[in-house]
Amino acid sequence: MNKISTAVLLLATAAFATASRAEAPAAKPVHGEYKDWLTLSISHRLEKQLMRTILGNEVAIKAARAGNTKPWPDGSIIAKVGWKEKTHPNWPQAVVPGEFAGAEAMIKDSKKYAETGGWGFGHWEGNKLVMNDKEKSATCFACHAPMKDNDYVYTAPVLQ
Repeated sequence: MNKISTAVLLLATAAFATASRAEAPAAKPVHGEYKDWLTLSISHRLEKQLMRTILGNEVAIKAARAGNTKPWPDGSIIAKVGWKEKTHPNWPQAVVPGEFAGAEAMIKDSKKYAETGGWGFGHWEGNKLVMNDKEKSATCFACHAPMKDNDYVYTAPVLQ
């Protein structure tokens, strides 16, 4: 009887441990707060072979839905989350996200970032948003300068 009780106990323990592992939530990759934001748009940088999802915080999503993006309201944050492109292994005609390439942000604060059209520029390091220094922000702003009539934003929201 002792051998049977031990065997039953071991089987029950193994079954419980297996069930517990199966029910445990999968670990999420470490990303910034943008991971729960909604999609504003998507883009595909051909020259960099980079696929991006453009996300917005609650302020940006509300503005996009209302068509109030010229200018975007202060407090808007637009995140560009990118992946290198790759061909789908079972569907060669499809280009799909590959290796994670990084996440960048534009933060609208008309007073704080007056020198760069009201936008601050930054990037996520793990789950922390790090704002770019003045020199790097100037480089970002120079790239966005052609979009002055669109409040320096290339993204065309698809929420309307």
